[in-house]
Amino acid sequence: MKPDALIKRAADVLRIESNGILSIIDRLDDNFVRAVGLMRACGGKVVVTGLGKSGLVCQKIAATLASTGTPSFFLHSGDAVHGDLGMVRADDVIIAVSNSGETDEILKLLPLFKLHGIKLIVMTGNPDSTLAKAGDVVLNVRVQEEACPLGLAPTASTTAALAMGDALAVVLLEEKGFKEDDFALRHPGGTLGRRLLRVEDLMFRGEQLPLVRQETLVKDALFEITSKRLGVTGVVDTEGKLVGIITDGDLRRGLERQGQILELQARNLMTRNPKTIPADTMATEAMAVMERYSITSLFVLDHGKQPLGVVHLHDLVKAGI
Repeated sequence: MKPDALIKRAADVLRIESNGILSIIDRLDDNFVRAVGLMRACGGKVVVTGLGKSGLVCQKIAATLASTGTPSFFLHSGDAVHGDLGMVRADDVIIAVSNSGETDEILKLLPLFKLHGIKLIVMTGNPDSTLAKAGDVVLNVRVQEEACPLGLAPTASTTAALAMGDALAVVLLEEKGFKEDDFALRHPGGTLGRRLLRVEDLMFRGEQLPLVRQETLVKDALFEITSKRLGVTGVVDTEGKLVGIITDGDLRRGLERQGQILELQARNLMTRNPKTIPADTMATEAMAVMERYSITSLFVLDHGKQPLGVVHLHDLVKAGI
């Protein structure tokens, strides 16, 4: 095939698959609502089962559900009929995916699902199939045609099933009120986990926190800045509330204005009303504040305005924020 013909064929494939997804939108009805209800009320896990290409789709659906707040796992239908069905409990919900609805391995599991009273959500392209008739809820993911010219390799049908799985997962996470915090707990590693860190996870605290009193001499404040190696110290009042900060820049500007500053008190040199941030703030937001105001550190305060820690730009960068 010539390059133009290759591109045209690829476009045809994408168009067929897109149309497959669009076609199932008009079939969304009370069955979808009931499916979400069963999954939300599930006291155990959502078990997604299938075979072949549908099984691969099931793995992705189960992984998406698990990462968005719905305990879930993939059960290979072939393995299930040879013992792995023991992983399923009566309070679980089953999602069975089969385009034909006549996959023998899945059909063999139906009497056992019924025996234990396990709710069954069927995702199929054949709503008149044996599997569909056994389901408590049926999600029709039928497509008009496959992109495969032989009509043999599942293409548009698996894409439609995958998209329906995503629709279930996204609607369910919104129904449950799933937030970024919950997502972070399930993604501690990698880029996603780093982006969802909070400042309290990265801040310096305790003995590492540079602090002086308002009446502390600047020479002693300079020692605090140097020893804690953050280029800044917080200044607190008699109640321990943060009232200002002294940075390397404040020291330079003080020297330029007054010359002799070492015997001054911290209150005479500090920057008042510095930018601060609560401990439960996302690290990405702390980074945005630093960039907006061209600063390299933020003191982290509790609700009583007392410093809990300090977060530095270099540590945010090092954490991959």
